[in-house]
Amino acid sequence: MIPFNKPFLTGKETYYIEQAVQSGKISGNGVFTQKCQAFFENQYGFKKALLTTSCTDALEMCALLIGCGPEDEIIVPSYTFVSSALAFVRQGVKVVFADSEAQNPNLDVSKLETLITPKTKAIVVVHYAGVAVDMDEVMRLSRKYNLVVIEDAAQAIDSYYKGKPLGSIGHLAAFSFHETKNVIAGEGGLLAINDKKYVERAEIIWEKGTNRASFFRGEINKYGWVDTGSSFLPSEIIAAFLWAQLENLVAIQNKRKVLWDSYCDGLKSLEEKGKLHLPQIPEYASNNAHMFYLVCDSLSTRTSLITNLKEKNIHAVFHYLSLNKSDFYLKDNKNVTLSNADRFSDTLVRLPFYYDLTTTEQQKVIQAIQDFYA
Repeated sequence: MIPFNKPFLTGKETYYIEQAVQSGKISGNGVFTQKCQAFFENQYGFKKALLTTSCTDALEMCALLIGCGPEDEIIVPSYTFVSSALAFVRQGVKVVFADSEAQNPNLDVSKLETLITPKTKAIVVVHYAGVAVDMDEVMRLSRKYNLVVIEDAAQAIDSYYKGKPLGSIGHLAAFSFHETKNVIAGEGGLLAINDKKYVERAEIIWEKGTNRASFFRGEINKYGWVDTGSSFLPSEIIAAFLWAQLENLVAIQNKRKVLWDSYCDGLKSLEEKGKLHLPQIPEYASNNAHMFYLVCDSLSTRTSLITNLKEKNIHAVFHYLSLNKSDFYLKDNKNVTLSNADRFSDTLVRLPFYYDLTTTEQQKVIQAIQDFYA
């Protein structure tokens, strides 16, 4: 079987984990946590970076930081993972779903302004497959209507919009280090803060509602419970694993881009014949090679293709189900038609994609798809 994903190990993960254990401190915010956070601040210019136990946790911290509640609305793309919406729904917020673009699963920025009301508090943008949303227009609307912009950059490490790192443009951003991402820690995430007014409170929320971080920096002589918060901080073991990955970010990215280009070259002829559609990368966006997907012409074709590949021991998968069609949403809301998001839900296929995918395995996948459409 050629799996959909296979976690990549650089070789230093267990070495750094052993260092963390031998240091005598394996709870969070130790040496490796600080190394990882400094890496993101220095590499991408975030004003503050805080490791979290997941991207979901980072998004939940965003919801707490912006102070949203039942009187507020937040715009979220429908074609995304449930965490993009759930983090705010837990605060009682009304989620307003945005449709995708016709050629790209990212939210359709051209229709964004029609969704803004006096109750709108924030816009959540998801950089699907690590490809940037048109952030100039999003930030223009943010300034016009005084809205917070939160970048769900779960898939977008080391990807750029007009030369600006994704996650550095909005007021807040969330990243994922789940085992399916470019750099991994098994689970794990990061909150990136670009508006300094959120920095101090973010540390407090991160440390279970206490000002413990300030205490350990010697800024105060005791710490206590001063705000809401939770246990968002991961252990040093997770941070040590992640540090081994971050040290190899350039090599990981270079290899993934080679694999992405090989898929594109191998399947381009099928797109030219009108059999399928390949990912579209806008001129303003870079490609961090997070995933390789193709778009079929119908649900039945996708089902047949995935079944056919499985019979050849190739594990390809579909992706999100539109959140506007979810049982949870429809329980309390009317059905809304978001034609592009629904179409990607029915027709998008993700191909096996991971660092250790060999040329032979990749050519087998490409040939199997070509044979299917022959």
